[in-house]
Amino acid sequence: MLNKQPNDQYNNESNKQNLSSKPNRLWGRAIFNLSLVLVGSGMTLAGGYIAGHQQKDASNLVVGSVKAATALVGEANFVTNVVNKVGPAVVRIDSSRTVKASLPDEFNDPFFRRFFGAQGQPQQKRVERGTGSGFILSADGRILTNAHVVDGADTVTVKLQDGRSFQGKVLGRDELTDVAVIKIQANNLPTVTIGNSDQLRSGESAIAIGNPLGFDNTVTTGVISATGRSSSLIGAQDKRVSYIQTDAAINPGNSGGPLLNSRGEVVGMNTAIIQGAQGLGFAIPINTAQRISSQLISTGKVQHPYLGIQMQALTPELKENINSDPNSGLNVDSDKGVLIRRVVPNSPAAQAGIRAGDIIEKLNGQPVADADGVQKAVEDSKIGADLRMDVRRNGQNVTISVRPGAFPTQALTQ
Repeated sequence: MLNKQPNDQYNNESNKQNLSSKPNRLWGRAIFNLSLVLVGSGMTLAGGYIAGHQQKDASNLVVGSVKAATALVGEANFVTNVVNKVGPAVVRIDSSRTVKASLPDEFNDPFFRRFFGAQGQPQQKRVERGTGSGFILSADGRILTNAHVVDGADTVTVKLQDGRSFQGKVLGRDELTDVAVIKIQANNLPTVTIGNSDQLRSGESAIAIGNPLGFDNTVTTGVISATGRSSSLIGAQDKRVSYIQTDAAINPGNSGGPLLNSRGEVVGMNTAIIQGAQGLGFAIPINTAQRISSQLISTGKVQHPYLGIQMQALTPELKENINSDPNSGLNVDSDKGVLIRRVVPNSPAAQAGIRAGDIIEKLNGQPVADADGVQKAVEDSKIGADLRMDVRRNGQNVTISVRPGAFPTQALTQ
């Protein structure tokens, strides 16, 4: 992805702002939360080889050494080829913003107020600067990066690998997915090749290129550790992304840079790490980033479908807790589905008659097993179009038609 320490985190801000969520509880059930840093991803994959036994035959030792050396050369060539292909299209993004802060209370003393007038407490200004990464989508200068890289920026400067610098304009940013698009005035620029993040598998090679901690054009390697990591699982309740997990080393300054496969195709955009952990980094799938960036380029904003529910997957343990609680007022007779914990007042879900305690079993006829499945189905729906929801309510099957609305700015539900 999420302590909000962007890869571009401004110098005057703490490098460890935690975005840990408060534990959610449902009838005494606690949910584990992690602290995510909006910075990039985890540790570099170690490349050493440890022998399992001693070689008794010197000739076997030589053969083994030759094979190991050949493998290392092949690996180096594979990474080098990708870097040579993609590196020129990876950029450094420097941003700055001016912030105002009230002076200390001592300045309210009449002695000081004589110099500042009666307009209230005097203000002081300071400039905060940050650095992130990005990659070029089009030869005419459209660049993809994280929204937090350019958050509140007054100026954005884009530096290419060949040393050229351009002033950038933010075409749009979407906080819910942490995607932003920048435009620079240039032509015939090198561009990246976009892959298909839906086809990623755990164990595939992963390469990250970016500008961590001021070290421009840094390359790290690892693997795709997992896919489909929910924002709630990794402590990013304010985001709506199903993340790629990787162990390729990413640090502050890598945010917005590309995560690449062995063919040099962009499969993700590096975003965050788990604070204090090793090898736990997260990237936004490129299919998600592309979908959002297309809307930002065309309209400058993104509208996300929204129901207005909080939910969690139903488990036998949760079922037992609910049924054994005399204050729950519910009778859960299903062992699977997604339990609605809360319905936001005046939301599309509330207007459609959806209730807390309902168990979602299907959306538009497709079974759903967890909250991520519901989130994806809602995200794939259209604002104002009917979404059919099959729920189990106190032992009865109920079908409800709900029309998703536009995601409100402050909402943290589906």
